[in-house]
Amino acid sequence: MSSLTVNAADRQRLLESYPEVFHRSFMQRWGIALISVLVIVYLALCFNFFKVIPTFVNGNWDRASIYIQDWYSWRAQPRLRFVDGKVTPQWTSRGQYPKDAAIDWLRPTTDGGYTVTYGSDADRLEVTPERVDVYMGGKLYPVEINADRAIMPAGAPAAMKQDDSKVTVSFGFEGQAEIRSTQVYVQRRFLGWANFLFDTQSPFWGRSLVEVAGLMIAGDRIDPAQSNASLALDNFLNNASWQHGDILSKLMQTLVMAFVGTLLGSLFAFPLAFIAARNITRNRTANWGVKRLFDFLRSIDMLIWALFFTRAFGPGPIPGIAAIFFTDTGALGKVYAEALENVDDKQREGVKSVGAAPVVVQRYGVVPQVLPIFISQSLYFWESNTRSATVIGAVGAGGIGLKLLESMKTNADWDKVAYMVLLILLVVFVFDSISNALRSRVMGKKTH
Repeated sequence: MSSLTVNAADRQRLLESYPEVFHRSFMQRWGIALISVLVIVYLALCFNFFKVIPTFVNGNWDRASIYIQDWYSWRAQPRLRFVDGKVTPQWTSRGQYPKDAAIDWLRPTTDGGYTVTYGSDADRLEVTPERVDVYMGGKLYPVEINADRAIMPAGAPAAMKQDDSKVTVSFGFEGQAEIRSTQVYVQRRFLGWANFLFDTQSPFWGRSLVEVAGLMIAGDRIDPAQSNASLALDNFLNNASWQHGDILSKLMQTLVMAFVGTLLGSLFAFPLAFIAARNITRNRTANWGVKRLFDFLRSIDMLIWALFFTRAFGPGPIPGIAAIFFTDTGALGKVYAEALENVDDKQREGVKSVGAAPVVVQRYGVVPQVLPIFISQSLYFWESNTRSATVIGAVGAGGIGLKLLESMKTNADWDKVAYMVLLILLVVFVFDSISNALRSRVMGKKTH
């Protein structure tokens, strides 16, 4: 221990030699703690200002759960209306079943009513204009119907609720029902996406994939004017419920917007960057002017540009291309100019020494150094704009973003929303892989 002891003289010598170690400033000693406290206070103020906790507590989580279920399942929603002493089914516009189809869970009864089955006969509704018998777990709970309201019976389970003049019944994932004085609004849920391949007007509707494949390969022609394979493709693309052809067309518009916008931005940013770079163009006014142009173009968000051009040109892909072009010209121009300002001047001097013209000096002394960086950045922006084009499409710039917004507004097509989101994710994944592979090749790295 004695060998580790520092006497007074040695201590004084160390203090004089390294004062910055032993006499640290206030921020050096307490900076991290002070910053941590400020961050915590800032977050607390944000939570209070935006009412984050009350928002979570008062959120409609039941509704959110229904929306999530709608992503991977579908709901048949007939309204069983009471008309002239009979129960008359009325269907929504999605048309999951052909007209007059025999439906195993919705069966007419001899007294003019209907039986709605939820999973098994133990959970069902027996609907008549005067009364709705609700069976849950095999036990009967009769709901009386009079002129202005439905009346829940005494001793009903928690799954049944009296909501003013109507009675709601929940059968869990299988579905629910709203019993009113004039109708019963039925929601019956099933896993999967209804009529995803073919709508009810198609001759292939209701057939298994094996049957459809057999008809396409060796079956007799359903339509003498075309092959079964051609007919199946036509029915798939023109599916009235899912609109595959329109969705795929809008997806291609989105990809075109991203590609053309990025390409134009790269082409315009390339020469402007040479003017903005101080070591290339020896003119401070020109440098300053072009850099401020870049700042202006990229400081306005792409979404704002899209709104502006949509007003100018109307809805469609042109506003989307213009928005991406303007934003990318500013962003890529700044990146390109910074790359140019960091080139190695030895190559330029070498080309100058042989008496080459200024354009030739830039072509052979500068461009080979920065071209891989330029291409890499453009590829990255192309990949990013594939996602951004979806967002700006939602404000009227066309593409799949607008189609996505239309489906969300209906509040009933969440399965179609899920379909488009999956398509977007697939496209983003593919373009991300392509972009990474190309960037690796451009930068001289091997892909793994």
